[in-house]
Amino acid sequence: MEFTALQTRIELIRDKRQSLLRLLEQPGIGTLRIDVNQALEEIDDLLEEFDRAFPGQVAS
Repeated sequence: MEFTALQTRIELIRDKRQSLLRLLEQPGIGTLRIDVNQALEEIDDLLEEFDRAFPGQVAS
């Protein structure tokens, strides 16, 4: 995979993370909150690994 394509995908993941944060703000999501929190943790781990592997390549 070309590095710019990887950067594009990482930026898409960063955008999706924001969508999950907005979902957490919604009342009444019930037990879905557990899954959303887990997804956020996994996304955060992925983004941290990318930033460590390619420091300064993508703005956080």
